[in-house]
Amino acid sequence: MDILGIDIGGSSLKGAIVDMQTGSLKTAVHRIPTPQDRKPEGIVNAVTQMVSYFDHKGPVGCGFPTIVKKGICKHEGNLHLDWVEKDIDHLFESATGLEFSVINDADAAGLAEINFGAGKDLDGFVLMITIGTGLGSGAYLRGELIPNFELGQIPYKEFEKIEQWAASSIKTEEGLSYQEWGERFNTFLEYVQKILNPDTIIIGGGISNDWNKFKDHLKIKVPLIPAELRNDSGILGAALAAYLKYAR
Repeated sequence: MDILGIDIGGSSLKGAIVDMQTGSLKTAVHRIPTPQDRKPEGIVNAVTQMVSYFDHKGPVGCGFPTIVKKGICKHEGNLHLDWVEKDIDHLFESATGLEFSVINDADAAGLAEINFGAGKDLDGFVLMITIGTGLGSGAYLRGELIPNFELGQIPYKEFEKIEQWAASSIKTEEGLSYQEWGERFNTFLEYVQKILNPDTIIIGGGISNDWNKFKDHLKIKVPLIPAELRNDSGILGAALAAYLKYAR
């Protein structure tokens, strides 16, 4: 069965048709810039454009970059405050006429890694950390998703949330070296280790492609492994969420 997976990020929306039999992308990834104001109307329009681009008629899975509970946005994250308490599923379904399954974007990426990638043979308590505009996190106990772990929201020093100091977007903004940024990211991981003590942490997001450039600056005791699916994980996991909800 083919499902459209959409990954909404701070800089762009990415989408592709996923072959659920193989757990792989059936098309090339299509990108649409995230509207600068990040308000509901613009993002709904971008999602509609994505559906039209692929001329898709079936279920759609969507990774959304903040807390989602039963389809409702519970925090603005790096989007606009207007999103809070909006029924995301309903907005997207009304605009496209298709069934949507919307989950947190890091939860989606982790679902893909747990089922198709680096975590498929792991047991116990596994965390997925996605590094990008912010710090996303997904939690999995014996392969089952525990939704809405927002570890990037941990307060740190003068910052409202630690992702404002340790996300890879900050590395770019401040021109940090991999060592300088890696030491900041390691501080974040030390908090994660102290609070949750997971069995394994999978590191994903765009900067995970540069794993060898910063891995030696990560000193925590929990085993760290890079994601295997790289930038495709959000799309694959979103499609898998829709498959689990609608297609079985």
